[in-house]
Amino acid sequence: MSSAALAQTSQPKAGAETSSVTAVTVSTTKWMTQETAGQWRASKLIGLNVYNDSREKIGNISELIVDRDGKVEAVVVGVGGFLGLGEHDVAVPYSQISWVDLPVTASSTSTTPTTTGAGSRTLGQRGTFADRGSEGPRSYPDHGVLNMTKDQLKAAPAFAFSR
Repeated sequence: MSSAALAQTSQPKAGAETSSVTAVTVSTTKWMTQETAGQWRASKLIGLNVYNDSREKIGNISELIVDRDGKVEAVVVGVGGFLGLGEHDVAVPYSQISWVDLPVTASSTSTTPTTTGAGSRTLGQRGTFADRGSEGPRSYPDHGVLNMTKDQLKAAPAFAFSR
């Protein structure tokens, strides 16, 4: 059973001291009203493919590990397995991942892609990147690049999430 709660104000008793409460004004807060260049939504990074320098897909991002200050410390990459079965997670330091804005294609023609983030490696000398066309630019990268082979990543120690 539930009943409605009514707001009540208590009146100070005669002779009791009253205290003043200082209100925080909203105008002192610096509100963010939209994303700006160089900012990414973490939810858009989850599920991105991770490739090595040879354009081989070596996994996908399953989680981001952040510290209490909000700094991303690691990218958890799911490797191995098929359709999630037999897959294990490996936590890679964020500084080891390079972010690439344009998708990888199988062509052998060379172009120079746009990279952002921690690393400076590109896949430009080993493949081309498809033009986004009418899709236009987006505010998050297309994929990550990690300088490891699939076998090296599979052999890395598994990351265990705490409960």
